[in-house]
Amino acid sequence: MQRRYVTVDVFTDRAFGGNPLAVVLDAQGLSTSQMQAIATEFNYSETTFVLPPQDPAHDAQVRIFTVRHELPFAGHPNVGTAFVLATQAATPPARLLFEEKAGLVPVEILTEKGRVVAAELTAPQPLKRLTQLSGEQAAACLSLPASDVKTDRHPPQIASVGLPFLMVELASRDALRRAKPDAAAFAKTLPIDGNDAIYFYTREVPASEMPLDLQARMLHPGASGLCEDPATGSATAAAAALLADLATQRDGEFKLRIGQGVDMGRPSLLLTRVRKENGAVVSAHVGGACVEMMEGTFRLAGEG
Repeated sequence: MQRRYVTVDVFTDRAFGGNPLAVVLDAQGLSTSQMQAIATEFNYSETTFVLPPQDPAHDAQVRIFTVRHELPFAGHPNVGTAFVLATQAATPPARLLFEEKAGLVPVEILTEKGRVVAAELTAPQPLKRLTQLSGEQAAACLSLPASDVKTDRHPPQIASVGLPFLMVELASRDALRRAKPDAAAFAKTLPIDGNDAIYFYTREVPASEMPLDLQARMLHPGASGLCEDPATGSATAAAAALLADLATQRDGEFKLRIGQGVDMGRPSLLLTRVRKENGAVVSAHVGGACVEMMEGTFRLAGEG
């Protein structure tokens, strides 16, 4: 059986930017171990597998795999998968609803002159603010002095809207650039609350990088040790939700333009919006543009 796939760069409007994603369109009949092997073969940060929905009122079941394990939810895989499915449709849908292990994930499809250009997901879970760490612990993981970690707005804290990340604010753009993973400190500090990754950002954005509100990076364990992700939608949505939760305004919509991947040569732009009502976060969204890169087919040994 020939199985189709499409690869896209997500959270970018240009080829070879953003975060690559492989989308396997004909995944019905694949076992979990086969999906894991295929994701490892693609060797992208994530690969998605599109299956028929369990509930016909939904559009698809989507399973998400890194090269190491399956994820209950992730950002750029949802945005990229929705983009691919919308571009495959004769008439692009306005919205897709995916079944995932973390829950239902709605994704809005954005078009220009009838052409699909971007997508925006709604996080599947409410904001959870979990374990707090010290500035010294976070700084050690990033090979930085503690003075580079800001704690005036929030201490390093694990937050989630579907997948947990350690959120760390840094004092400067220079500190963001200088940060590098310390494997021993990572192993000593994480995992906590099911999280083994650090998302760190700065509000200090130079004029040359405006009109961004934040610049960010994300480090996580990968198949070959600690790796960097060029665009992390699930972490970005959680960070935006955390910052909106900390804002003094009790109601309204909070929007951020967040850059990521710049220092690793894969510039990404993630657009977030968070809604608050009566002082509580009620929804978190992240979206961005996508660029289709490759398409093809493969056949697994033993299949017809």
